[in-house]
Amino acid sequence: MERFQFATSPDGVRIAISTLGAGPPVIMIPFWFSYMPVERQLAPARAFFKSVFPSRLHVYYDKRGIGLSDRNPPAFSLDALVSDLETVVDFLSLSEPVLWGPGDGGCVAMAYAAKHPERVSHLILYGAYRSLQSDAPLLEAIVPLMGMEWDLAAQAIAQLANPSADPEARSVIAAVIKSATSREDAIRMLREAIAFDVTPYLSQIQMPTLVMHRRGDRVVPFEAGRELAALIPTTRFVPLEGDSHTFVLGDIAPIVDAVRAFLPEPEGQQAPPSAAGPITILFTDMEGSTALTQLLGDEGAQEVLRTHNQIVRECVQAHGGSIVKTTGDGFMASFPSVGRALDCAIAIQRGLGQHNEAHPNIPIYVRIGLNAGEPVAEEADLFGTSVQAAARICAHAPPGRILAADVVRQLAAGKGFHFVDQGEAKLKGFEEPYRLYEVVC
Repeated sequence: MERFQFATSPDGVRIAISTLGAGPPVIMIPFWFSYMPVERQLAPARAFFKSVFPSRLHVYYDKRGIGLSDRNPPAFSLDALVSDLETVVDFLSLSEPVLWGPGDGGCVAMAYAAKHPERVSHLILYGAYRSLQSDAPLLEAIVPLMGMEWDLAAQAIAQLANPSADPEARSVIAAVIKSATSREDAIRMLREAIAFDVTPYLSQIQMPTLVMHRRGDRVVPFEAGRELAALIPTTRFVPLEGDSHTFVLGDIAPIVDAVRAFLPEPEGQQAPPSAAGPITILFTDMEGSTALTQLLGDEGAQEVLRTHNQIVRECVQAHGGSIVKTTGDGFMASFPSVGRALDCAIAIQRGLGQHNEAHPNIPIYVRIGLNAGEPVAEEADLFGTSVQAAARICAHAPPGRILAADVVRQLAAGKGFHFVDQGEAKLKGFEEPYRLYEVVC
C-alpha cells in the first residue's frame, strides 16, 4: 500500500513523499517536471520499477515547486534540491539507500553522494550530466517559448525528450508538465537545471556507480554520459540504443538488465510471506520520540531515531525476518517461525539495553508486540485481524518490554522461551479480551 507523507526542508518548503513496498530503500530522485501521482498511474512506470527494484522499499518525492510539494519555493538551486533530498532521507530515517538519479536529478544524486558517501550504498545515473552550459541550445530556446505559449512549450519539451515515442505517450508527458507545476516555476526550474555544474563533486564519489545513457538523447547528449563515466572513479558505463530521455519509454529491457547486473540482491531480504500458512508478526514502537525532539531538537532526535532504526533493522535481518513497513517511530516485521520472531524481539531489547548503558543520558526504550496468524498479503504489505492485534499488543506493552499473544506462547512451547502471564487485556477494536504474556529477555 502506498503511503504519502510530508516533510519540511530547512527553508520551509514542504516536500511530498511516497513510500511503497518493503526492503532496503531506493530513492527515485525527481527529474525535469516529473509528477509523483501521475507517474505512478502510468503502466510503463509501474512495470519499470517493479522489474528493476522488486525487493526494495521504493521512495518517491515531488521536487519543490512540483506536484504535491509546495509551489513557488524561494529557490531551485542545486544546494536547495540537495537539502530536500537530505530532508527526505532524515525524515524516513533511511539507511544507505540506493539513489536513482535521471537527468537533472542525477546532479542532485551526485552532489548528495559526494557530501554523504557513508550514507549511500549505490548510485545509478540515467541520462545525467555534470554540466549543460555548453550543450543546451535546444533547451535554452524553449525557455522564451515557455513564457509566451505554455501549452506549446510543454508539447515541444515532450517532443524533444521523446522524439520516437508515439503521439499518445507524448501527449501524456505534455499533460504531466502542464499539471505538475506553474509556468513561472517551470521557467525558474529549467534555467537552474541548465546552470547546474557538479564537476567539483565527481572525484569525491566513492560508492559503486552505474551510468546509463541513450545514444540518441537530444536533451542531454550521449557524450555527457561518457564524460561522467570517465570522471567518476567507481563507474560502470552502459551505452543504450534509442533516443528517449524519459527512461520508462522506449526499450527498457537493457536498462532493467543493466541495473540487475549492477545492483546485488539485498542480503537476507525476503519478500513478505503470503497467507499460505501461519506467520509471526512483530511490531515495535519507540517511547517518547516527541519529548526527544523537544529535548534534543530535530537534528539530535533524528540521530537517536537513526540509531534505533539501525538496531531494529539489523536484528530483523539477522533472524530471517522481513521489514514490511515503517510506522513512524517503529517497524512492522514478519517472520516464518515464532522462534525467529521471539529471538529477534529479545535481540532488539538487549541491543537497546547495551546502547542505553553506553548512553545513559539519552536512553532508547521500545515496546514490542507479537502475534501469529494468517494475514492477507497484498502489494508487499500484510493485512487482517492478526496484524491489527499485533499492533494493539505492541501499544499495550510497557516501554522496554515484550508482550506476546497466547498463540505465540503456544507455538513456542518446548523452544526454551520464558513467558510470564500478564492476564487478559481489552485491546482497542476487539470485543474479546486477549490473554497476554511477557517474554523474558
